[in-house]
Amino acid sequence: MQQSCGHFSDGSAPDTGPVTLDARGSGPRTIVLLGIDGSGKTTTATALAAAERGEGRRALVMRNRSGRRWLIRAGRRVGTELPVRWADRVETAVRTCNVVLSHVRAARTDGLVVMDRHLVCQLVLRQVRGLPPGRVLPWLSDRLLRRATVVLLDVPAETAHARITARGEDDEHLDFLRVSRAAYLRCAASRGWDVVDATGPVREVLGRIHQGGAHRSA
Repeated sequence: MQQSCGHFSDGSAPDTGPVTLDARGSGPRTIVLLGIDGSGKTTTATALAAAERGEGRRALVMRNRSGRRWLIRAGRRVGTELPVRWADRVETAVRTCNVVLSHVRAARTDGLVVMDRHLVCQLVLRQVRGLPPGRVLPWLSDRLLRRATVVLLDVPAETAHARITARGEDDEHLDFLRVSRAAYLRCAASRGWDVVDATGPVREVLGRIHQGGAHRSA
């Protein structure tokens, strides 16, 4: 088995599934948005769903959070930080539950489901933290993404950092964002996912997504 970005494959071409952003048939369609904090995942997911509803079609947004932000804030309040391995265990459990529930709901939805984050986000965190990917999480991630359209929203770490600072809800170190961005780009390259330039107004980002091309940030 070959391992890349915590994912396991048999060496064949990546299977990104038959669903495309331009598909207008009936039945469930799932788009998964990935990217570093500050790349615009939540804003873009909301805009994608709104555009779909504007054309008279059903659309839902699923936010697959891990609780990482809450853990960081809780640690600061009590003046201590949860060990990295324990933080990963808690985050993985929370995110996995959210992702699995999102897929169950998506399978029952006759329309578009946009997922904001996925198990890949936890695998990237493991890379950045120097933790092994494990076997179950990569396997489950590949299984669940098999019939989804995966899009990596890419922005320079400096842009993401400026956005995070402007919203004033949390903070991330610039170096962390740089390393995370590199890990996401490796994932996308190894899996054949679209990389979309997520700088600029959201309407421009939506246009790039619907074009289905890879537009990398500088």
